[in-house]
Amino acid sequence: MAKKIAVLVRDRQAEALRMSGGLTLLDDSVEVYILDKKLENNKIIAKHLDMVQNMLGLPVFTNCKDNSYEYLTNEKLANKLLNYDIVIPY
Repeated sequence: MAKKIAVLVRDRQAEALRMSGGLTLLDDSVEVYILDKKLENNKIIAKHLDMVQNMLGLPVFTNCKDNSYEYLTNEKLANKLLNYDIVIPY
């Protein structure tokens, strides 16, 4: 049975994005949450973000208005996280 997985991106941004893509190999549903700060702008993160968004089409959410992804307030974000089987913090 496919699991519903949320990946919380905080400090290890490149690793979190890379792992988000890898988690799709088992046909699980994966969504990405960039939390509390702007996503860093470098080649490694850009490569992993391209994979997550363009190649895999994973939804990306954020609670930081500095990011250009779908914005969620902390309250809405917390309510969404209740619906996942697994929440992985990075």
